Amino acid sequence: MKQLRFISICTCMLALAGCNWGSSSSNDYVINPPQPPVVVEQPPNILFIVVDDAGMDQFEAFGYGGIEPPKTYSINAIAEQGVRFRNTWSMPTCSPTRTTYFDGRYPSRNNVLNAVVSNTLATSQMSPYRATLPKVLREHAGYKSALIGKMHLTGSEINPRNHPLGDDAMRELGWDFFAGYLDGAPYPIDTTAGGVGPIGTYQCGFVPNTRANEAVGADYGVCYLADGEHIIMNDDEAFRTPGKTCIELGGILDPLAAEYDPERFEELRFDHQNGFYTAEWKINYPDGTNETLTAADPRGRGYRTVQEANRAIEWIQGAQQDDAPWMLSLGFAALHEPLQPPPVNLLPNPDADLSLAGCGDRMEFIEQRVIMQHKFEAIDHEIGRILEETGIAIRQNDGSLEYNPESNTVIVFTTDNGTYMPSVKIPFDPLRAKGSLYQTGIWVPLIVTGDLVASPNRDVPHLINSTDLYRLFLDIAGLDSEVLSAELRLDGQPVMPYLVAPEQSSIRDYNFSELGTNDTVAAAPPCVIAQANLCIQLFPQRQVCEDQGGEWYGPGSDYNPDGFSSCCAVNSYFAQQGLPTTELFPDSQQAIRDANFKLLQINRLSCDTQQLVAIEEFYEINESPHADELKLDREEYNLLASGSEGDLTDLQRERLHWLREKLAELKDSVIDCPGDGDGNLIVDQVDLDNWEYWADPERGGGLSSWYDLNRDGVTDEADREIILANMGNQCG
Repeated sequence: MKQLRFISICTCMLALAGCNWGSSSSNDYVINPPQPPVVVEQPPNILFIVVDDAGMDQFEAFGYGGIEPPKTYSINAIAEQGVRFRNTWSMPTCSPTRTTYFDGRYPSRNNVLNAVVSNTLATSQMSPYRATLPKVLREHAGYKSALIGKMHLTGSEINPRNHPLGDDAMRELGWDFFAGYLDGAPYPIDTTAGGVGPIGTYQCGFVPNTRANEAVGADYGVCYLADGEHIIMNDDEAFRTPGKTCIELGGILDPLAAEYDPERFEELRFDHQNGFYTAEWKINYPDGTNETLTAADPRGRGYRTVQEANRAIEWIQGAQQDDAPWMLSLGFAALHEPLQPPPVNLLPNPDADLSLAGCGDRMEFIEQRVIMQHKFEAIDHEIGRILEETGIAIRQNDGSLEYNPESNTVIVFTTDNGTYMPSVKIPFDPLRAKGSLYQTGIWVPLIVTGDLVASPNRDVPHLINSTDLYRLFLDIAGLDSEVLSAELRLDGQPVMPYLVAPEQSSIRDYNFSELGTNDTVAAAPPCVIAQANLCIQLFPQRQVCEDQGGEWYGPGSDYNPDGFSSCCAVNSYFAQQGLPTTELFPDSQQAIRDANFKLLQINRLSCDTQQLVAIEEFYEINESPHADELKLDREEYNLLASGSEGDLTDLQRERLHWLREKLAELKDSVIDCPGDGDGNLIVDQVDLDNWEYWADPERGGGLSSWYDLNRDGVTDEADREIILANMGNQCG
């Protein structure tokens, strides 16, 4: 695939030095003595770690974590040796937040408005025409870059028509090396455990031991490995959980078998995806070649968190041998669904999961929370291993980690959105978690640790947005983020001043988050998440709905084989059955806050009128590190619950009007530029050339692309007409 041209950056970082040609009245020239060569210090390396679906409620380092916080010794260590930003907002779901890191703009400007799924058009995926962060760092500061694990910026081969960049996607977006997955979540758990039993037999994806499940468990068997090797697991002391141990090695346990059988090996389904223990790895190499590791490839098997860490260590150690600075963006796929226990050797208590009876829909609520906690502790273990094996931190005699300034590496740690509902820790609100713009859904940790941090082990209470990380990375690289911010129209604000000046006052006077509806040709079928009393049309496949704890009302539904056309149709069915109706997921929602107050504007479809109904909610909130003093935006604290401003104090009314004004300014600042597909707000010959590339019949007859300007799922003559009708327009 050709390298797509992105918006050019004209800024030249030139340091102009004055030359002294001093003279005397006798016309004798004064020659300055030769100066030693200037030694330019290499900018810091950057290790950017993003954990999935872990909100502020999970983090002991910030004073939370519930009654029994996850044991996150590695995260706690980097937090104690860096700066903890206590007031950081993400977007409510993964793709919008992760795009802001590398695009620097709010979702309404880059059009990645919700999680990218298989029916999401390219116009709601990250654009290759954008001056993405890895492109800018490479062009202006000489950085090598890698992306490992999950980042969920584009579509995938699940629907090739909505995946125009194909396997080159991350290369086209700017990364020199990519090893990860284009999908947003692991595949469902294989309840056959690799073809060992009928569907539904093994809810965790492996054969449990009899202590965990007497009915289907086994305490011995043959572990078949994908490369043809095998291990006889008949020693109870060496293999206390043979099925679990086998899957951790990338194998499949044939339970109760006493010896190897080559015919049995051929029967096992190594090609089956199995939750967190397999993946389809897409690899983009720096030389321009690609490789796919399927579930049957031994190199792609094993627990994802371990695989992610292994690849991160390998890439960092290689980059450390070169002279160029580097940035690694590492996305851990956990804590996302499905719920599947991690390897026991990654846990602080290696015997902790032996009592688990099952996974999936058979689990008790407490078991769900235990598995989520274990997954988080496994991530923390692997973060520590990465830091230690790359020399970014040094393991002390007492087992603790100490940051190593000689590594010349800045660690930036955050998460992409709040915790998913079943795993939310008290006192946070599980009914207003991931997917919502309430505090439990968008309030996330941010930690920055490195030699550039003045007075480490401190908290910054000021407002930070996920878009601000783009600015932070520019400043770490020594680039002029003020100039680049103006040229690239960034929404991000500076973060570096907080790192170098402990007394720095607040830079942002408001924070902002939003969620909308991505471009699709047709909405996804309904999925009802009963625990939240919510109907959502986001997930195109039944299994994805069910992995999120939902009940499927699309084709093949237990209540209508043809499926229901919409959430309104589901509610009509419920009413006919005398059942309570569900709340519809908002069509769009925005949240804005100042230091003490928060305004939400929610647009939700009315099934009665088929019109969007706007709702406002207003709260007083804080970020107290003491759980009993924390002010969250719970339903009962809505200051506009009465529908009137009459009960507000003068201060509350003044802040409400100020927040409304700022939100209106943000909405009005979004520029619609018909015919502009590359995002530079100019419609010109370049747009026609780009349209011609995507409309080429040899590329599939015009797939979904960033030049599908009428959003009908194809790039065709109708889109060219839009360009011609607007040719010459300058929208910005």
